[in-house]
Amino acid sequence: MVQIYENAVNDIIMAGNRLDGQNFAPATSGNYSIRVGDNEMAITVSGVHKGQLEPRHIMRADLDGNSLDGKTPSAETLLHCLIYKLCPDINAVLHTHSVACSVLTKVMANARELVLSGYEMLKAYPNITTHDIVVSLPIFENTQDMIELSSLVNDYLKEFPKTPAFLIRCHGVYGWGADMNEAMRVIEATETLMSIEVNIKQIGNKI
Repeated sequence: MVQIYENAVNDIIMAGNRLDGQNFAPATSGNYSIRVGDNEMAITVSGVHKGQLEPRHIMRADLDGNSLDGKTPSAETLLHCLIYKLCPDINAVLHTHSVACSVLTKVMANARELVLSGYEMLKAYPNITTHDIVVSLPIFENTQDMIELSSLVNDYLKEFPKTPAFLIRCHGVYGWGADMNEAMRVIEATETLMSIEVNIKQIGNKI
């Protein structure tokens, strides 16, 4: 278990460096985790810059969001817990903040989902092998009530279990995978597709 936790810490630090380098983790935003046991995860502590992570900035928590080492988790830890409980095959969860997500979900003020189709990048999502497909990512309203948000996410993912990611309006993205590499691929694909959609809307407004 010690080696598994140490490996998870290293992977989370790597993810922090990579995502910060792509401007997906400004200030102290976002949180990243890896499942390390049947009822345990390693997750970033609250209020730390993700591009400057050190081992002491990663903590142990159970899948109810309780600290196992005395460190303070983010309030959004509950969303990580939810995903792990709903999806036994998911072992890494990433939550990023980006300009593209905030801009796109604000412009799409009345939308409840982002519909993506025709993009080659969609093949970055698990079990998708063609661009000729439609993928819908739900957009949830931003709220400080994590219990309410968790309930909404829970209901959606139970109905649509193959959803690869979801968006929180004017806030950020949650993506996940069987391991950190897959979760990173999902997040990078989602962020890229959102940037493309922002550019399309900008061009459309000028034509």
